[in-house]
Amino acid sequence: MTRLAYIIRPSTPPTRIIPLARAVESAGIDELWFWEDCFQTGGIATASAVLSATDRLRVGIGVLPTPLRNVALTAMEIATVDGMFPGRLVPGIGHGVQPWMAQVGAKAASPLTLMREYSTALRALLAGERVTTSGRYVSLDDVALDWPPARPVAIPVAATGPRSLRLAGEAGDGVVLEGSVGLPRLPAALARVAEGKAAAGRDGVDLPVIQFVSGGTGPTAVARLRAEFTAMDMGADVADDAGLAAYAVWGDAQALADGVRRYGEAGVDTVALQPTEDDPDLEQLISVVGAAQELLGAS
Repeated sequence: MTRLAYIIRPSTPPTRIIPLARAVESAGIDELWFWEDCFQTGGIATASAVLSATDRLRVGIGVLPTPLRNVALTAMEIATVDGMFPGRLVPGIGHGVQPWMAQVGAKAASPLTLMREYSTALRALLAGERVTTSGRYVSLDDVALDWPPARPVAIPVAATGPRSLRLAGEAGDGVVLEGSVGLPRLPAALARVAEGKAAAGRDGVDLPVIQFVSGGTGPTAVARLRAEFTAMDMGADVADDAGLAAYAVWGDAQALADGVRRYGEAGVDTVALQPTEDDPDLEQLISVVGAAQELLGAS
């Protein structure tokens, strides 16, 4: 069964995050995702607070931008959070939005090289290895965590372009796809991931696919969704309802469940539903998403 998750956007005021996370858990949703946008809410801080305030939610970060953090610090933080909340954190990593990385003086000349070095070192540190490496971006001298995770922690990699998708297949423990991929671009994206897996000799490795999908409920959902995609220069793609349905799900619980099934049939393991920036009633949407997950579980 395809897993249905809910997203709290980084533009959500910090005062709203814990009440919304508790509403997600109360609605019966198993998984909650965040991501980081400069200069809004931080992923590790948010995930830690939510894990502390809930009992069973799995929390995904999709994603932590690698240029912003030394890899040893990222490993320390992930290991610490996982040690306190074993098995409940899914920390993804990505290139970051390049203009923002430049704005803070952290832009890498080769994001792919950084990601390859970073993901390799991060996975080794979290596995409890003692790491010495000297790369273009990642340098570690005899570094090992005092408190590595007791069990493996999966590190999915966010990817959009063909080379990044191949790298996710080579070096990630899964792949995070943004909402602009939709159903039309999904087959090509998964093919690139498969190419990366094959090139790295990982054909037998299971790499879960997490796809962010815009969604909504209520009488203004279609207009809000279309406006958001139009602002992303995708207006032509979503000009009619059939086009919009290739990138978004909306309506009642049954409609959301049916939309999630389409993604599952196309190869997605987790659909993380992303509300529009101007959703007028997030609690209502959470309730409908919870009902949709119940329908998915019953089918």
